[in-house]
Parts: sequence; C-alpha cells; structure tokens
Amino acid sequence: MTHFPDVDRVRFEGPDTEHPLAFRYYDRNRVVLGKRMEDHARFAVCFWHSFCWPGSDVFGAGTFERPWLAAGEDALELAELKIDAAFEFLTKLGAPFFCFHDRDIAPEGDTLRESHAILDRLLERVEKAMARSGTRLLWGTANLFSHPRYAAGAATNPDPEVFAYAAAQVKHCLEATQRLGGANYVLWGGREGYETLLNTNLRRELDQLGRFLCLVAEHKQKIGFAGPLLIEPKPFEPTKHQYDHDGAAVFAFLQNYGIEREFKLNLEVNHATLAGHDFQHEVAYAMANGIFGSIDANRGDARLGWDTDQFPNDAREWALAWCEILRGGGMHSGGFNFDAKLRRQSIDATDLFHAHIGGMDAIARGLLAAEAMLADGRLQRFVDERYAGWDGALGREILAGRQSLEDLAGHVLANDLEPHPRSGRQEMLENLVSRFL
Repeated sequence: MTHFPDVDRVRFEGPDTEHPLAFRYYDRNRVVLGKRMEDHARFAVCFWHSFCWPGSDVFGAGTFERPWLAAGEDALELAELKIDAAFEFLTKLGAPFFCFHDRDIAPEGDTLRESHAILDRLLERVEKAMARSGTRLLWGTANLFSHPRYAAGAATNPDPEVFAYAAAQVKHCLEATQRLGGANYVLWGGREGYETLLNTNLRRELDQLGRFLCLVAEHKQKIGFAGPLLIEPKPFEPTKHQYDHDGAAVFAFLQNYGIEREFKLNLEVNHATLAGHDFQHEVAYAMANGIFGSIDANRGDARLGWDTDQFPNDAREWALAWCEILRGGGMHSGGFNFDAKLRRQSIDATDLFHAHIGGMDAIARGLLAAEAMLADGRLQRFVDERYAGWDGALGREILAGRQSLEDLAGHVLANDLEPHPRSGRQEMLENLVSRFL
C-alpha cells in the first residue's frame, strides 16, 4: 500500500528547475567545507506534527483525512499504518533521520506496564522499517505533557506519585531510544512551569526538576547510552512561565544543580523568538558555553505571539545561524529536525512534501551562503580587528587577573587617556551579508 502515490523520490534539480517537488539547493552529496551537505544538515522529520496531528486547533476539529488517523478503528492497526506511512514519506523525501515521542509511536494503555508493552511491540515494526530504508533516529523523547496526569507538570508536579510515573516513562523511552540507536535523547518540559505563583512553591519545584534531571543523567550512564541528553528551552505556552525559558536560563539552572556537563541544548527557532531572541543569539550563546546540541527547525509569525511552528523559509536567518554552527565545529550528533506543521488548510498529503522540501532548501541555501561568507573572511576580520586591543598587553593583563581597579585607575590617570569610539558599522555589515544571499 502506498500513502503518497503522487510522489516519487524527491531529487535535486538545481535552482532553475520548475518542478515543485524537487530540491533547488539541497544537494545531499555536494561537498561543503569538506563534508557532504547531508552530513552537515542531518535533516529529520518529526512524527508528532507530520503524522499524529489531525489539523485541529482550539476552535475546530481536524482537517486532515489521513488513513492512519481514522476514528473508531483499532488503535494498534492505526499505529502500524502510521509507521508505514511515515517511513514511506522519509524514504521518498530522502531525509536521513526521524524523531518521535513515545506516544507518537504507540497509543497509551490502561496501565504504564501495558503502555510499555505496546511501545515495545510497535518498535519491532519501526526497527524493520529503519533497516529497509536506512533511516536513523536523531532523538527520542517521552511525552510528559499531553495526559491529564501532567496538567500540573511532570517533574515539577506537587504530587510525588506523578514524579515517579514520569520517571518510569522516561526510563523506558530512554531505553527505547537506545534500542533504536538514537543519536540523542531530548527532554522538553512542556508543563514544567507555573500558571500562577499563588499556588506554586517555586523553590520546591526547581529542586524537583533538578533531582529529576540528575536521575535521567544517572540512568544514561548506567545503561551506557552514548548520545547527549538535550534540553529544549521555551519561555511559555502551554504554561505562563516555564523554567527552561531560554538557553541562558537552562545553563544557569544546570550550573545551580551541578549538572552542566550532563546536558546540552536542543534549540528551536520559534521558542527563541518567543523568548525575545534572534535565533542566531541562542545558537551563539550555546556555542560560547559549550552546550550546543541540536536544532528544531521552524519559524513563528512576527505578528502572532504564540508557537505557530511554521516551516522555515528564511535563508538569511539560516545563513547567520550556520556561521555560528560552523565556527563552533558543526552539528556533531545533532541535526535539523522539522518541528513544524502544515497550515490547517493545507489538507493534501502531498503538502507534507512541499513543506519539507521548502524547509530543507532554505537551510541548504543558508549553508551555502555561510560557506561563502566564511571563505570571504571580511565579517570575521572585522570582528577580530574590533577586539584586537584585548590581544595587546593591557587586555591580556586584565583577563589574566593581574590588574586591580587601582592599577587600572592609575594607568588611565598616568597617561591622561581618553578612548575614542570606533564605528560598529552595523549597516555596512548587514549589506555585506546580503551580498551572499
């Protein structure tokens, strides 16, 4: 059975092609800075938005008529159908990776023991599909936010029984991710926050979350899971305030609990913008602090203040992010997961291909622009020259801790110094970036 009969394998045809289901910029075998483009980008398709979401919103029912979403059918048979559809899509798109929550793959049972058994059974089908297609798992994660038991959070729940349930669910999902050869494991605290401080013990909840993350790190070491543990920051929605607000908040939290070496960041574009940051900033911050892990690729809408999860289309945004990634050594075990969904009116199954092709092309185009900017060198030379004074005697003495406030005051007064500002030339640099796009 084919779920996408109108689509053959998507191929690279170059920027002049008129074929709507072909890549214009993503040429997986093109060598960029010594690596194949596919190995730089490590694209992944997510199960949840692409195959589990029915196209519903808070004002209306689902609009996507997918065979694997049919109401009233056997849940296990639908789950198997969904897995088959997902891997047909992955194969035809040519995406090397996928990502999932445990509940994306398997419906929940009446007990956690039953839920584990259902997931384990369906993972056998996933393993066979992976073997046939050559597709790999970028990361797995546990859904600790959809079920009503998690309405007040999972690790931060006021009930320790919920904490224990969440811990058991993460244990099993981490082991399932290892079973599938996952490159990473992600924790997204969808409801790890609060709606109001009137009913919240902030200190206690932070301690609970810190303990939970310690337990996950300990179990990773116990079972020998080789990939990084990733935390995905988000400032709000569904809660009013989430404890993993942005990259800086997560890093400070990890340092406070002594686990900053156990976790890295899975950065999402739309989450960065909701936190009031350019996405480039979040990548640069993570790189600067050695906690960059992976990326959820999407975008928001500048006029809407919520997580719209649209497919990316801004090559300039990706060129700037790529510059930070490439300067920092590349993706390593991470990748670009399309945590993005079709618009509710895009009801055709083929629209999934249009969306992913556009996103992959935007990111690939950004990579090529970043390669050109780095080869050109003018941006980096400007930054190096701007900070050149710190490589001189005074700068080195200050950073080495050999200058006190008294020493610095004496230096200025003895030499009657009056520093003269130099232009940051922002507009010139912005124009320079535009030449590469």
